[in-house]
Amino acid sequence: QVQVVESGGGLVQAGGSLRLSCAASGRIFGIYAMGWYRQGPGEQRELVASITSSGDTNYADSVKGRFTISRDNAKNTVYLQMNSLKPEDTAVYYCKAALIATLTKAPQDYWGKGTLVTVSS
Repeated sequence: QVQVVESGGGLVQAGGSLRLSCAASGRIFGIYAMGWYRQGPGEQRELVASITSSGDTNYADSVKGRFTISRDNAKNTVYLQMNSLKPEDTAVYYCKAALIATLTKAPQDYWGKGTLVTVSS
């Protein structure tokens, strides 16, 4: 089985920083890409940033220049460094791993349960 677990959320004042971590574990054959999504109150889930196994990154326009995604392939872990946080960044942040599990041998998306980020004004 495969697990995806996020950590690092919390309460921060506007202008502050937080670093989120996400680790994929279990019977994993290979990981294509990992990414962070967020869902604010009453909003749809949206892509924040993603990174492929080769290091190619993609960011939502709203976080470009403030957030940085990075990855440790040896640890199956992805990080999201969030700087200059704004109240509108408040959301539950979810991690997604696009991977092939050893048992299924088929590509599939695995999601974490999310971590709450609250930015106070």
